[in-house]
Amino acid sequence: MDPEQQAELRGELRAAGLRATPARLAVLAVLRGAAQSLTHQDVVDALAGNAGDRATIYRNLVTLVDAGFARRTDLGDHVWRFEAVRADGASYHQHPHFLCTECGDVSCMPPMEIKVFGGRTVPQAVHEQTIEVHLRGVCDSCR
Repeated sequence: MDPEQQAELRGELRAAGLRATPARLAVLAVLRGAAQSLTHQDVVDALAGNAGDRATIYRNLVTLVDAGFARRTDLGDHVWRFEAVRADGASYHQHPHFLCTECGDVSCMPPMEIKVFGGRTVPQAVHEQTIEVHLRGVCDSCR
């Protein structure tokens, strides 16, 4: 991480009332630099021991989620995945995910438009919250 990026992240964390520890800066930088959502193990591997132990990295992921810097998602396979969140609350990687029910592989799908029609059966909160789309099925490799 270059010094300019580090100073920017440090300022964002402090503005949110968080300590800008080296481990927290490293975890946030990994999330922001990722092309897809990451598991706890993915972050541990990316940091290769340079940001503390597994527990420290997990605590920082949870802290970043609680502070609104990241979002965590379970795609139905009981594995939390983390992704950075922009200042406007949107994910850096807004797209649906596909979970193979055979091998457990998760892949990012291209962005697509999905229309949700209002009515009595659609909760009003759908228009006010983030909508996550998760598709499940068998991937091409497992067919």
